Amino acid sequence: MPIYVDADACPVKEEIYKVARRHVVKVFVVSNASMFVPKDDLIEMVVVRSGFDSADDWIVDRIVGGDVAITTDIPLAERCLKAGARVLSPKGRTFTEDAIGEAMATRALMDMLRQSGEFGGGPSAFTKVDRSRFLSKLDETLHAIARERR
Repeated sequence: MPIYVDADACPVKEEIYKVARRHVVKVFVVSNASMFVPKDDLIEMVVVRSGFDSADDWIVDRIVGGDVAITTDIPLAERCLKAGARVLSPKGRTFTEDAIGEAMATRALMDMLRQSGEFGGGPSAFTKVDRSRFLSKLDETLHAIARERR
């Protein structure tokens, strides 16, 4: 059950490494540019060719049921869910089949409002509470997958 990290803007990479080591789970850190990852057999940096959705496509081409994806990218989350994977945001939100349609619609609405100039800004700031929630949710998710495999 590897963890696939959409790494370009992921604020919880260190937390992912910590939990992955505890569970002895492989982590693929996928990005359009090289970045530092610890020297560890469980952690692999994957640099994909630059281009729109290259990292997303690399992840989707490999992810299967029982794997985990970490992303803020709602279309990527939807694609991973369709492959049977579990998907978490860095803030600890679990993306589900039931809620992804609503998330996609909200994303489209917010994009339209930003483009029209009626709404500015981006997501709320990342907090210690978000980091803690993420750690808890990732640990819980990996435990659940392990239980299902028994």
